[in-house]
Amino acid sequence: MSSDRPGAVRRARTGLVVAVAGLGVATAVLEPLRGHLSLASVTLLFLVPVAATAVAGGPWPALGAAVAADALVNFFFVPPYHTLRVGSTDNAIVLVVYVVVAAAVAVAMDAVARQRSAVARRDVEARLLAQLTAAPAAADALGGILAQVRDAYRMDAVALVERGVPVAAVGDVPGGDPALSVAAAAGVRLDAWGPPVFAEDRRTLGRLAAAAARLHERQHLADEAARGRELAEIDRLRTALLDAVSHDLRTPLAGIKAAASSLRQHDVQWSEQDRDDLLATVEDATDRMTALVENLLSLSRLRAGVLSATPEPTALDAVAADVVLHLPDHEHVKGRVALDVPDDLPLALADPGLLERVVANLVANALAAAPTVRISGAAAGDRVRLVVADDGPGVPVADLAGLFEPFQRLGDHGKPGLGLGLAIVRGFTEAMGGTVTPSESPGGGLTMTVELPAA
Repeated sequence: MSSDRPGAVRRARTGLVVAVAGLGVATAVLEPLRGHLSLASVTLLFLVPVAATAVAGGPWPALGAAVAADALVNFFFVPPYHTLRVGSTDNAIVLVVYVVVAAAVAVAMDAVARQRSAVARRDVEARLLAQLTAAPAAADALGGILAQVRDAYRMDAVALVERGVPVAAVGDVPGGDPALSVAAAAGVRLDAWGPPVFAEDRRTLGRLAAAAARLHERQHLADEAARGRELAEIDRLRTALLDAVSHDLRTPLAGIKAAASSLRQHDVQWSEQDRDDLLATVEDATDRMTALVENLLSLSRLRAGVLSATPEPTALDAVAADVVLHLPDHEHVKGRVALDVPDDLPLALADPGLLERVVANLVANALAAAPTVRISGAAAGDRVRLVVADDGPGVPVADLAGLFEPFQRLGDHGKPGLGLGLAIVRGFTEAMGGTVTPSESPGGGLTMTVELPAA
């Protein structure tokens, strides 16, 4: 689409080569046949190389070819032969009319070529504008469009510049001034380095620059919207965290403070049972705070993407038994937890520490909502399944998808806990290459099924 002086010179040279070759071939072929051809036929045949020169080299080489063809016809085909004298008035008229017709053919062929070039230019412009309009607001969309503009206009480099700073560029942008700079929007320009272009091409580039600026603005707005959604999510999590921590930290701290203050009262004689109860309160509150901090740290690791799992062959029955053994107030919950994990199950490919946290969180969540909990295990093809089921009130089907969101405590907002347990369960399970699926327990309640690859 560009028209530069070196290109015009190359085209003129091509036209001259076509003219010389075409006229030479026409003369060599037709001269032996001049006794059998009329002068009108000869002149019509000599129009062919003139038209070919107009297509290949433009109007000026074609006009030169027309004059040269007229001279060749006069020299070889008009009596007296091999001279430039014309023996009759009719032949002179034929030669004059031939030059006029050849010139008209050359101009017409060049006009057709220019019209074809204009149509191609408009097609390319329409295609680029359509792509700019339909291009998604993706990070690399603008660069792709600029690359097409560079290729279509045969530029060395193209850049979209906003207030003197390139926001997108293709090619090696040189340090000097651009060969072309068109306004795209307020404070935005499209700069191009390469050969100069026609005025019509400049108008086309101006429209493409405006479309590129609109695409850049769409990308900017999309980035702002994504940033706004991210900030809204951060704000929501921050608010939920502050609300939850303000409640869940205050309660154990108040218990520790009250028990410690009571033990420090020298004017009260505490019995051994009272002292044990106060110390148990301190221990229980400390355990709750430790669990809270561990959950918060685990969630931060999950969100930062720095959680690392080290899967190894792991016995599910040993992990489940260890979880039940170390439950807080073990003697109290002993009768509420039923363990049915066969010791001949295939080993699971899991991180023992992460898997223990998964099962502990599932059991703790179930015990908070139901009177009894059942832990079972089974093999499922190339997977191993661990199921934690309770007989509590269950969770509505519409709320199952939100079970794994942090700071969500469906149906038990007044109970202690940050609502992080199930979020950590899903994160840890997926880190080990497993899945966790909630479902309704037969007869009512909630069933959580953890599936892990078999070792």
